[in-house]
Amino acid sequence: MSQMEIDRVLAQIRSLSAQIQSPSTPAAQKSPGAVSEFANIMRSGIDQVNTQQQRADQLADAFERGTPGVELPQVMLEMQKASVSFRALNEVRNRLISAYQEIMNMSL
Repeated sequence: MSQMEIDRVLAQIRSLSAQIQSPSTPAAQKSPGAVSEFANIMRSGIDQVNTQQQRADQLADAFERGTPGVELPQVMLEMQKASVSFRALNEVRNRLISAYQEIMNMSL
């Protein structure tokens, strides 16, 4: 995977993180809609990772069938993109679980 692709994925992760950490208005922090917005951002991220994995699987299947125009480097690049996306999603999940556990362990 090229450095440009890695930088692009990291930029996407940072932008999603910035959206989550700093809502656009202070009222959004207190409104029930903020939870919905967070859920929508998470769902969007999960859908993007799923789409990336499905595209990689489709290209791999097309290559295995010998479809003209599907080259091995293209398949390998898409597989690596899907792998990096999944690892990033997994890291976000781990951080969310860690934050949840930390909040649950706080004394009142």
